[in-house]
Amino acid sequence: MFDTYKTIIAPTEGIYKEKGSKFLSFAIPVNNSDEVKELVKNYRKEYYDSRHVCYAYMLGAERKEWRANDDGEPSGTAGRPILGQINSRELTNILVVVVRYFGGILLGTGGLVVAYKEAVADALNQAEIIERTVDETISINFDYMLINEVMKIIKDTNTKIFSQNFDNLCSMQLSIHKQDVKLLIKKLEKINSLTIKNQSQ
Repeated sequence: MFDTYKTIIAPTEGIYKEKGSKFLSFAIPVNNSDEVKELVKNYRKEYYDSRHVCYAYMLGAERKEWRANDDGEPSGTAGRPILGQINSRELTNILVVVVRYFGGILLGTGGLVVAYKEAVADALNQAEIIERTVDETISINFDYMLINEVMKIIKDTNTKIFSQNFDNLCSMQLSIHKQDVKLLIKKLEKINSLTIKNQSQ
């Protein structure tokens, strides 16, 4: 059961230079693999004149969805060291891209591993890391007359409202920490003629 996960708040950049080669690193918070694909495509387009655009990403609170890509570098010398830096900080929902400009001198496999690792470390050292909770989404519908009762429960259970519509029949989308869902539902069920749907299931 994963209640929290660590990620970065905003994109950061880093750099590492070795024997004329330049390694530009970019750490970006992401939510899904579609975002990853789009971002990698954009970096490849922007740095079209570079030798390699390598990357690794990790997704989900359980940190089970990941990929490491060497983009033509010797196997295991780029994507793995990038992923290793993500893992050493236990981060998820993150993409790290490293763009390499070749300086004319071969670094060898050991040299490449160090270069990619150091480039990523530089970007991640500048990142602000935050611990987020794994939240669930609940939808509720109720009569406007019940608004005070509903708002009291929301306040008491530390629930966030992220959309609401007040008409004769009110609807709300609520977000609450995974471990507090049962308590919230139990309290809301005491209100007559209120319907609840757990969107996360």
